[in-house]
Amino acid sequence: MTNLGLVIYSMKKIKGLFRLIRFELPLAAAICVVLGQLFALGYFSSLHLILKAALSVFLISASILVLNDYFDIETDKINAPQRPIPSGIVTPNETLLLAFVLLISGIILSFAISIEALLFSIVLTVIGLLYNRKFKKHGLAGNLMVSFSVGMTFIFGGLSVGLPLNKVVLFFALIAALVDLGEEIAADAMDVKGDLLIDSNSIAIKYGKEKALKLSASIFVLVIILSLIPFLINWFNMIYLFPIAVMDIFIGFSTYNLFKSKDEKGRKYIRMLYLGATLGLLIFLFMRLAGI
Repeated sequence: MTNLGLVIYSMKKIKGLFRLIRFELPLAAAICVVLGQLFALGYFSSLHLILKAALSVFLISASILVLNDYFDIETDKINAPQRPIPSGIVTPNETLLLAFVLLISGIILSFAISIEALLFSIVLTVIGLLYNRKFKKHGLAGNLMVSFSVGMTFIFGGLSVGLPLNKVVLFFALIAALVDLGEEIAADAMDVKGDLLIDSNSIAIKYGKEKALKLSASIFVLVIILSLIPFLINWFNMIYLFPIAVMDIFIGFSTYNLFKSKDEKGRKYIRMLYLGATLGLLIFLFMRLAGI
């Protein structure tokens, strides 16, 4: 192999490893951690604590997502053959190594926060591993495990500053869990063909794709309604309706289009939903950072 060929091969490998992380998802988790700190304290924590907590959850979330690809090799050959492992860009062993490095790094950072943060991160890691290894095909039970873990990112943020049970933190943990639950059910509806290979007990397989999408849509409608409550009870200034409205518009638009799309396009709208929700949260953070 020539030097140029080696460079091209290495770049493809690095790109493939990066795609395994699915950057926007652990980024959203890290943002939720920072918001958890902000909601608990009412102001931003110290920069070093923000970085330790956010990066810890980012790395642990990324490791679980990488392992998800490792355990989904057979179904991805049908549902997503372009993914790094089934397309041959990355090997299963390289995937495991990446997951291990990410996980250990995240665990070490959580230990640097506190023993409580370490134990919390270990629990979330165990839940993620159990889901990937056993509960992914258990339908709603698996969906609830994932959504629970997503909601816990807010509580981890509160925990990192000593206030895990703050009422605002708990409320937004519920919102995050519901968003993810709706996404998980919708994603299963898009992945019926591949999930049949692993005898999945998903809602879409048991009751049909249309009913699964209706349930997912009902959850998203509930999220939109619940997102208005903090303003009705004066938790936030009304100006913060803007980032919440951005999130809700993306959720509503993506939900509407999921019903009309085929499997491939449906996955695009699920990703759009996540990106829209993340954008809304980012706008919220920047507004607070700007002192608005």
